[in-house]
Amino acid sequence: MKTAAEYLSKLRSMRPNVYSHGELADRDDPCLLPELNTLSTTYDLAADPQHEAIMTAVSHISGKRINRFTHVNQTPDDLLKKQEMVRLCSQRVGGCILRCMGIDAVNALSVVTREMDDALGTEYYPRFLKYLEYFQENDITGNCAQTDVKGDRKLRPHEQPDPDLYLRVVEKRKDGIIVRGAKAHNSVGPHAEEIIVLPTRALAKEEGDWAVAFAVPGDAEGVVQLCVPKGFRERRHLKAPLAQFGGADSLTVFDNVFVPWDRVFMCGEWQYGGRLALLFALYHRHSYTGCKPGIMDVLMGLVSLVADYSGLADAQHIKHKLADMAAVAELVYGAGIAGGVKGKRSSSGTCIPDVVYCNAGRYHAGMNIYRAFETLVDVAGGIAATLPYEEEFLDQRTRPYAEKYIMRRKGVSAENQHRCFRMVNDLAGSAFTANKLIAGLHGGGSPIMEKIAILANYDLEARKKLAKALAGIVD
Repeated sequence: MKTAAEYLSKLRSMRPNVYSHGELADRDDPCLLPELNTLSTTYDLAADPQHEAIMTAVSHISGKRINRFTHVNQTPDDLLKKQEMVRLCSQRVGGCILRCMGIDAVNALSVVTREMDDALGTEYYPRFLKYLEYFQENDITGNCAQTDVKGDRKLRPHEQPDPDLYLRVVEKRKDGIIVRGAKAHNSVGPHAEEIIVLPTRALAKEEGDWAVAFAVPGDAEGVVQLCVPKGFRERRHLKAPLAQFGGADSLTVFDNVFVPWDRVFMCGEWQYGGRLALLFALYHRHSYTGCKPGIMDVLMGLVSLVADYSGLADAQHIKHKLADMAAVAELVYGAGIAGGVKGKRSSSGTCIPDVVYCNAGRYHAGMNIYRAFETLVDVAGGIAATLPYEEEFLDQRTRPYAEKYIMRRKGVSAENQHRCFRMVNDLAGSAFTANKLIAGLHGGGSPIMEKIAILANYDLEARKKLAKALAGIVD
């Protein structure tokens, strides 16, 4: 397994192809450090013996101990440990841990490549296993590039005026394929050692060129990333762990990128485009049932701290709000547990979580994310938006005023009051949080997609028969 230092060294060796703020940026550029710090946490925790059981696993292909973020789930217990791992990591960074993207894509490929081989006589699964061995051996941080830019939403891929608005194969050669297009909303983009591309939707027979899945290095020739970094306001003096973490999203452009055949995992099998797209979404929604409870843990802790510092620790209305938050967090987590326990092994041996439970959990998390932040703002008050800058608490001319008038409950120092409300300001009043609220609602699929998945896999006819039986209705 890699260390965080080794991961950083690898990123520094990659070809510069990340653009941000109109400049070509290094992967350890200060504006990108918050995401890098977040991802580095996954290596630090895996190296900690205290967390070995959760953060590591034994590879089913090599028998070696590996980072769980590179593991293909073999049992329901693997799914449960992944969920526990994601919650732990999210607690440590106060937000999304980001690295789920790559491993959720790998798990989906491990199922669908075998299914295509079994049904169509292709040879994708052996290729995938070879790639998986490389992925695990090198403790890779991967990005899943799935969402196409889509163009006119009323038109299918092959109907678009510009066919590149869905990523496609433009040439097949003896040694590989050439692809062109772009993928949007790519978390981890600038810090991905590998980019794993999957279809975004179900495809028609005429859309074989768009039925493509592959992996390329993050700095492959022709790959260009237009990156939007996200982080909290820089702390110049009042350092805090939360302030060092963040994320970044990229529009990843594939400008005639060459992919060798041994890294191609679907090419023309349009019948399986939707299967692969939905299976990645399923694994990622299962990851959300660990991620979002972890974030709720942090929010509940901060709400409790604000109430305590404000002298309202015993206020019943605040306790009720905390109970509502706890109910959401644990119902989402419980849905993930149920999804893991009810998981079924595919023909490749990979364990697939239950569709209904995972989508119900993800839906519940998405529909309540804004409410959770609303509770924090409600309890904290307007200071979430109007807290004076850090410098005003340090400048000798303004410090006496800032410290005097931030005070709440007696016995809590001005510095600790400041630290508490600076975190509130970060989590409730920052551009970073605005981004994360949108991601919390739409990431892994918008709520309507979870509804569609639930209804497509929920046996309403059985419930209707039950109602008829109890009503005495005989058809």
